Amino acid sequence: MPTPDLTSAFVELIRRAATDLPEDVEHALRQSREKEAAGSAAHSALDTILENVAIARQNSTPICQDTGTPIAYFHYPEGWSTLKLKAQFEAALKEATQAAYLRPNAVNPVTGKNTGDNVGAGTPVMHFEEWENDYLEVELLLKGGGCENVSTQYSLPNAELKAGRDLEGVRRVALDAVYKAQGKGCAPGFLGISVGGDRGVSYFVAKEQLFRKLDEVSPQADVAALEGRITAEANQLGIGPMGFGGETTVLATQIGIPHRHPASFFVTVAYMCWAHRRRTLTWRAGAVEIK
Repeated sequence: MPTPDLTSAFVELIRRAATDLPEDVEHALRQSREKEAAGSAAHSALDTILENVAIARQNSTPICQDTGTPIAYFHYPEGWSTLKLKAQFEAALKEATQAAYLRPNAVNPVTGKNTGDNVGAGTPVMHFEEWENDYLEVELLLKGGGCENVSTQYSLPNAELKAGRDLEGVRRVALDAVYKAQGKGCAPGFLGISVGGDRGVSYFVAKEQLFRKLDEVSPQADVAALEGRITAEANQLGIGPMGFGGETTVLATQIGIPHRHPASFFVTVAYMCWAHRRRTLTWRAGAVEIK
């Protein structure tokens, strides 16, 4: 099957991700507002966030001034060209940047020069995997710099936190990551956590969790219980929306479990801000759907 030209569809995927917050994320924010005391800084912060979400959707403008790093997963049918998909997605990024759906965020760390179009060495982040289905699926996440700055990795055991190589140790370091983030990660946030893998795989799997729907829990009962417990206990830290205090610091925790080397036990916490911008494009028999 020849690879179709999906550049225009990719532009629309990027526009939707940058300007239209997913329904489950907005619902979680609305539920959180109801938990905060009327007139409190936390309640006001969530009011402002939700007003911003509505304006961005209505005017097709970015939800946040930091439109993030594009991270895309392509699942494609046999016979498709990843070189063509890559070229089309990069062209779409350039067009979306020109249309102001994205801010230019690709900066050379040595020269300080911005490419001006979100395309450069190492960006966008693209993962390609061939599958047996006869359709294309592209998942896109726009991950802001502030929440990326407070993402972190631990190597267990950790004597300072009294964290061993077990789920209790995972709980301890996850809560430590949230506590250290304070308001710098633009809470209320979302936690994608990886338990296992080498250092690189652990970061990869942690970010993968951010593509899950918020009601999607781990199929492993003890891990699912830990996801809920970390969220509940993070919300007892008093950090609150944007660090103003309150009942809501974390909206969801989702954990992946890649296998590890016997000598290593890494726990990686990928923190995502309240502007949890993700969308999925499906191309099937010439028809495009974006959710």
